[in-house]
Amino acid sequence: MTSKGGKMLQYVNWKMKVSIQDTRTLVGTFMAFDKHMNIVLGDCEEYRIVKSKKSTEMKEEKRTLGLVLLRGENVISMSAEAPPAPKPKSAAAGRGGPGVGRAAGRGIPSSAMGGAPGGLGGPVRGVGGPGASAMMPQASGRGMLSAPPMNFPGRGRAAPMMPPPPGGPPMGRGFMGRGMPPP
Repeated sequence: MTSKGGKMLQYVNWKMKVSIQDTRTLVGTFMAFDKHMNIVLGDCEEYRIVKSKKSTEMKEEKRTLGLVLLRGENVISMSAEAPPAPKPKSAAAGRGGPGVGRAAGRGIPSSAMGGAPGGLGGPVRGVGGPGASAMMPQASGRGMLSAPPMNFPGRGRAAPMMPPPPGGPPMGRGFMGRGMPPP
């Protein structure tokens, strides 16, 4: 069995005719509803039957209302007038125009597929840090120079282990290298 909400959802965007308690009839595009059966109608028109004062004949008056929020308490009945209008197809949608379609924006360019995308290839000299001269050791005040930077062979391997200080615990399997235990 279909729920009431599911049954109503199938009529969204349909042209609906709604009868309300004071004998008026509203015709418009059914746009929304809620659990109280409050209804939103777009491009709504109101129809009401009026007795003329001079004669006994009935006359139907039409009035354009536009967007209407109708309280669910006042709704007596709803009926479908027409299904949603088909969406107009643009003339240029089916055929291609002049030129070539190319991706634009922030995507990865097709020429960069061989290597890392721009900006992700690694550090670049001179960008993002102090200059090389600022990182060089400086001379001390007494005319002593510090040692020049050294390049160790086998770059990428761990530095050679230093022997433990005299009187310290031996560097064995059980020692994790985090220092002496507290006294």
